[in-house]
Amino acid sequence: MTGEFLQTILKTAQSKADKEGFSTLPDGASLTLYLAHDGVGLTVNRVEAVRIQGNGVEARVHSSKREVFMLELGDVFAVTLEGSIGSPPKRAGFG
Repeated sequence: MTGEFLQTILKTAQSKADKEGFSTLPDGASLTLYLAHDGVGLTVNRVEAVRIQGNGVEARVHSSKREVFMLELGDVFAVTLEGSIGSPPKRAGFG
């Protein structure tokens, strides 16, 4: 994945830049990063903030341990957005 594409995803998720340079997702929202390197997969869940620096990505995870994953941007191949991002989808019928 390119940094530009990840920035587009973060914009879609309505993230806001904080004072540390992280793109922080709105309250109640998170994302999952899917990575693979030399045939080995890694999934990073519950990401609340992302900072892109060159070819690297820092992913801050929502947990009591304040975990931060340091990742290679080129290893990221997909992102899932979860939670309250944007307006809720309109449902057909009685919604």
